[in-house]
Amino acid sequence: MLTPKTMIRLVIYSLMLMLGVNANAIDIERPEVRAFIDKLVNTHKFDRSTVENALQAANTMQPILDAISKPAERTIPWHEYQGRFLVEKRIELAKSFQKDHAEMLNKLTEQGAPIPEVLAILGVETYYGQNTGRYRVLDALATLGFDYPPRSAFFLYELEEFFLLTRELKMDTTQPLGSYAGAMGSPQFMPHSYRQFGVDGNSDGNIDLWTQWDDILASVANYLKQHGWKTGEPVLALAEYTPAEPLPYSLGEITLNETVASLKKKGVQFSTSLPDTAPATLIVLEGKEGAEYRVGFNNFYVITRYNRSPLYANAVYDLGQVITTSDSVTTQ
Repeated sequence: MLTPKTMIRLVIYSLMLMLGVNANAIDIERPEVRAFIDKLVNTHKFDRSTVENALQAANTMQPILDAISKPAERTIPWHEYQGRFLVEKRIELAKSFQKDHAEMLNKLTEQGAPIPEVLAILGVETYYGQNTGRYRVLDALATLGFDYPPRSAFFLYELEEFFLLTRELKMDTTQPLGSYAGAMGSPQFMPHSYRQFGVDGNSDGNIDLWTQWDDILASVANYLKQHGWKTGEPVLALAEYTPAEPLPYSLGEITLNETVASLKKKGVQFSTSLPDTAPATLIVLEGKEGAEYRVGFNNFYVITRYNRSPLYANAVYDLGQVITTSDSVTTQ
């Protein structure tokens, strides 16, 4: 599964660790580390020495802790965030990628997969496999699991899933590279998502989300399907609204706390083919000239299951529209 580019990155990364660049080895005698080892051994029947050796090779990385404290979605306004993705180079690469993988994309279309969103997710996540991450997944998950108290439970769970995944794939736990949060491959799946939603798209008996594009495309489509994607329904609608008082920009996690009817009753103007009872949410974005309004529906919410940020989901929608329909952002 390791490409030549990944092997080069691993060599560079190993040299950085040897030089002690912002890294400290995990102490396996720490109580929380011992408890984790015991869980893998007792619950999942891992060999104790295998787990200990892997964790002794893991490092707490300060750049990882720095990165998780300031994700881009929380630090820049929408009009700048959007501009990072709606650029000609990314759009042209997306269209070229679409042509190269037309056979698999046509197959997924027949299965009801949302091709604009699948293509856009891969473009936003990793620039179609060009930027899949520079940290060892082991270091990322160990750092955040053992040394990032706000979300240690989540990342320890993902570290557990990572050990299970690498055992299933017969991979060296110290080899895979990913994001600062431990996301892997071209779709940037966390370990539990890899295990739960990964699909063998080319029927070769293996699920490879690093190098096999049929697997990657099928897995992203499956992720959206399993999270409730409704084929043929719109994602969002552009809206006009003049609130009595300025509304806060939508930076938190999206909830479908309104309906089409309730939003229209409040004076939000938008068009949709969905019935009045359809769940919806008002999205407030920080545009160059002030607030911009959109109404998100079920399928918008599904995209936020991939990444909880509404900025991310809007960027995926916009890029998908540009890739597959026209040269400008449109609404369904």
